[in-house]
Amino acid sequence: MPPSNLTAQKRTEAPRCLCAPSSPGKKFKSLAEIMKTAKKCELADEDLVDVCCVECGSGDGEEEMLLCDKCDKGFHIYCLRPIVVRIPAGSWFCPRCSGREEVRAFPLRQTKIMEFFRIQKCMHGAGGKCRASPVDVRRRRRRPVSFVTSKKSRKLLPFNPTEAPVRRLEQMGSLATALRALKMEFSNELTYMAGMAPRSANQAMLENGGMQVLSKEDAETLELCQTMWKQGEWPPLMVVFDSLEGFTVEADGHIKDLTLIAEYTGDVDYLVNRENDDCDSMMTLLLSTDSSKSLVICPDKRGNIARFINGINNHTPEGRKKRNLKCVRYNVEGECRALLVATRDIGKAFNLTV
Repeated sequence: MPPSNLTAQKRTEAPRCLCAPSSPGKKFKSLAEIMKTAKKCELADEDLVDVCCVECGSGDGEEEMLLCDKCDKGFHIYCLRPIVVRIPAGSWFCPRCSGREEVRAFPLRQTKIMEFFRIQKCMHGAGGKCRASPVDVRRRRRRPVSFVTSKKSRKLLPFNPTEAPVRRLEQMGSLATALRALKMEFSNELTYMAGMAPRSANQAMLENGGMQVLSKEDAETLELCQTMWKQGEWPPLMVVFDSLEGFTVEADGHIKDLTLIAEYTGDVDYLVNRENDDCDSMMTLLLSTDSSKSLVICPDKRGNIARFINGINNHTPEGRKKRNLKCVRYNVEGECRALLVATRDIGKAFNLTV
């Protein structure tokens, strides 16, 4: 006779109900009545408890752990490169899922560079530099020679572009690499997009307390710099990638005090629309007595090299000691413009900081 346990394994009948049948007419409580008297209990989310940081392998510091909305992997904000300053609002994707894990250099071909930055064709003279117009030549001659004189008069100075065309190509290629890595379009002007603030909202007269008016000479300097930018002649700047800070900008040649470096550009929007925006590179454009009319520059989709300069909106005492640029908002023909100007002499290989 086979053992009883084997007989139990071969059983195919449904188990008989051993409980007594309920008495007829018994009433059951409704779900609403049960929920009123039920005790609350907290259940630990096992999926979150078991998440560890991909970079360091630790599950500690859950309050500073980011979960990718695509692959569900965890990352400490201080383990990411570049470091994430704070927990971002909304969806977040890790470097692998966002396609930003590897920074690929932009091809250093002149045709590609000219197309990417929409550089205007011009006649080249000796050394590959664009020939300046008679107006530009007069402006260059009127440029103050003495550094002391220029410091006292506080006039903006146009930048001196790098002489070597090959090096200028490398400088522009470094900026194109950074813009492409962040999936941004190049724009050297303020842009007004549908659904955001219109250009008619950018009125310098709305500034609370008034705004500094750009003088005639400084306006000529700005016009000259804009002409050089369009022709592919830029300040000697190189965008580099730092494992901790991300993309930064360093001087690729000597830059004098009071030199106009760049204009802060991007999409113009109302401040009230961006109060919960995580972008740490927004710049104030207009502070109106009516807060609903205040404007900001948002370089998250369109912008220029100013997007990658360190210290934007960093007003700590430590940051002020390190900065060698300042962002000055000017009234230019009735509109607000934000210009980045050197506050001291900047040597080659020094990081630019606002």
